[in-house]
Amino acid sequence: MTESKPWLQITAKGDLQLTVHVQPGAKTTSCAGIHGDALKIRLAAPPVDGKANQALIDWLAKTLGCPQSAIELIRGQTSRRKTLSIDASERADALAATLQSLVVT
Repeated sequence: MTESKPWLQITAKGDLQLTVHVQPGAKTTSCAGIHGDALKIRLAAPPVDGKANQALIDWLAKTLGCPQSAIELIRGQTSRRKTLSIDASERADALAATLQSLVVT
């Protein structure tokens, strides 16, 4: 990563730490750009019984081409602001580039 993004960090272990702002109950699931210092994700899932959290993990796994088991919600289980850890398995730069490309689309 050439420039620092407050919403996306590579940890000392080589994993990615992603800060997102989630908007549940949207028409479709998509990235909506930057919201403060977080990546804004609109989710089609409702915010009940952890459905939005699971939909977020499902969408990220599909978008990044990694298994759902590589993504862990580490903070914000009941909040719109969430922090996720992504096991990058030596692909941190490629996954970070994919996430950054979402912002411009």
